[in-house]
Amino acid sequence: MPFTKTRLASTVLSTLLVLGLISSGANAAPSPTALTEAPAETLPLNDLRTFAEVLERIKTAYVEPIDDKTLFENAIKGMLSNLDPHSSYLEPDAFRELQESTSGEFGGLGIEVGLEDGILQVIAPIDDSPAAAAGLEAQDLIIKINDQPTKGMSLMKAVEQMRGKPGTSIRLTIARDGRKPFDVTLKRAIIKSTSVKSQLLEDGYGLIRISQFQVNTGAEVAKALAKLKKDNKGQALKGLILDLRNNPGGVLQAAVEVTDHFISSGLIVYTKGRIANAELRFSATAANASDDVPLVVLINGGSASASEIVAGALQDHKRAVVMGTDTFGKGSVQTVLPLNNDRALKLTTALYYTPSGRSIQAQGIVPDITVERAKISQEEHTLGVKEADLAGHLGNGNAAADKRAKTDKQQTPRLQDEDYQINQAINLLKGVNVLQGQKAP
Repeated sequence: MPFTKTRLASTVLSTLLVLGLISSGANAAPSPTALTEAPAETLPLNDLRTFAEVLERIKTAYVEPIDDKTLFENAIKGMLSNLDPHSSYLEPDAFRELQESTSGEFGGLGIEVGLEDGILQVIAPIDDSPAAAAGLEAQDLIIKINDQPTKGMSLMKAVEQMRGKPGTSIRLTIARDGRKPFDVTLKRAIIKSTSVKSQLLEDGYGLIRISQFQVNTGAEVAKALAKLKKDNKGQALKGLILDLRNNPGGVLQAAVEVTDHFISSGLIVYTKGRIANAELRFSATAANASDDVPLVVLINGGSASASEIVAGALQDHKRAVVMGTDTFGKGSVQTVLPLNNDRALKLTTALYYTPSGRSIQAQGIVPDITVERAKISQEEHTLGVKEADLAGHLGNGNAAADKRAKTDKQQTPRLQDEDYQINQAINLLKGVNVLQGQKAP
C-alpha cells in the first residue's frame, strides 16, 4: 500500500492517542488540518510526524511483519535507555527480578553492571557469587558475552543475556587495565546474598562487611554490632572497620539506617529532583548502636550509590576516617514506577547530596587516606643475635607469657595478614587508641 499523506495523518492521530497527548473522546480528536495549526510550543508536531512516519515505514517495509505492540514497547525502551545508564523499562520478568534482588535472593551471576562509553562495565561483584569466585573486579570491561560484542548493546539486553537457568554456563570476555582480553567461564546460580557479615579481628577490634544494601541491612548491622560486643566479652570495641568495598549500593532507606547506627544527630542525606516527592531529607535519631567506637570506613572503585551515601555522611560528620580509593560516583536516585500489566519504569528522579551539600555524581567520594590494594609480604629475616640467644642469659619471669606469644605466632594467618587495606585500617585504629590513651585526664 503506498504511503500517502492521508495515511500519515491517520498514523499521527493514532500515535497521539497512544502517547496520551490528545483525548480519545468522541469529540476531542482534531482533524489533520487542526494538527498542522497546533502551537509548536505545546505540541512537537514535526517530531511526532517523524515518529509516526518511521513507525509506518517499519510496518510496511521491514523484512518481517511486526506488530504495533512490539514497536511501541521498543520505542519506550529506547526512550529510557538513552536518558542515562540507570533508567530502564522493566518488562514482567525484569520487574520481578528487581524485586527479588532487593530481598536478598535472585538468579544470575551476582554482578552489578553499568555502561561505560557504550561498553558493559563491572561496578562490583557480589560476595559469595559466581562472579566473585571467578575473580571479576570492579571496573572490568565485559567486551563480549558468549563471543557477542557488547559495544552498543543496551544495558537491559546485556543483563538479559547474562541471566539464565541456574547451572548453565556463560563465557565473558574481559578487558582489564590495558591487559590482553581474556575469557572467563561462569556457571549461573541462585544468588543468596548475605548482606552483612561481622568478625572480631584481634585485641577488641571488629569488622563489619556490607556486601549490598537490602531491605533488612540496617537491622542486620545492629545485630552485628551487638554480636561483636558479646564476642569481645561484653566490652566496648577498641575500634571498628566498616567495609564497603565492592558494594554496588541498593536500598536508600537501608543506607540511612546504617548511617544512623553511627551518629546521633544531624542530616544524613538529602535528594533534589523535579517532582515534589523527589525532595527528601533524612536525619539521624538519638539512638547510637555503635557506642561512638573509633571507626574506619573502607571504600574503593566498586563502592557505589548507597555505599557512597554512608561513606559521605560519616565523612562529613567527622565520625569516621574514610580509607581506600575513590568510589564509583553514582549519585542518582532511581524510583521504580509500576505500570499496568506487571511492568514498571526504573527512572532516575533525583540526585542525592551529602550533609555538607556535596553531589558525588560522576565524581565519587575521595578517601581521607588513600590506600591502594596491595599484597602483604614480609622480607626474609637476616641472621641476628639477641640477648635471649646468648648462653646463660637471665630469664625475666615471663615464661608463660612468652610461651603464649610463641603459640599465637604459629596460628593460621589472620584476615588482616592477607588484606593490606584492612591491615592499614587496624594500624590506624591502634594509633588512635594510643593517642587517646596519652591524653591527660
